[in-house]
Amino acid sequence: MGIEDFGGGQSDQADVLVVTTNEAHGYRVEKVIGEVFGLTVRSRHLGSQIGAGLKSMVGGELKGLTKTLVQTRNQAMERLVEQARARGANGVLMMRFDVTEAADVGTEVCAYGTAVVLVPG
Repeated sequence: MGIEDFGGGQSDQADVLVVTTNEAHGYRVEKVIGEVFGLTVRSRHLGSQIGAGLKSMVGGELKGLTKTLVQTRNQAMERLVEQARARGANGVLMMRFDVTEAADVGTEVCAYGTAVVLVPG
């Protein structure tokens, strides 16, 4: 697996700017739309659980689980952007991830932030 399997984030051509800061440098907030979020729940794969259990006995990174979590976070962020776009936003400020166990059957990942309309300036 290459480094591209463990990354995330937006492309340079994204039409909705997502940042983890209170403001976006070079832009001003024209309108605050409100909270948006993207949510996904992934069930555990039996094969990866067995592999993770064996790997935990000897130590080391659980690369299969890491890759799955990256994919899950990226899906949550895509849904966040879709919701922001649908509400008329072109930016999301203070984006964060929240990861929790979902009823002991999977992992819930939520990307959330504040949807805004940004203008240059």
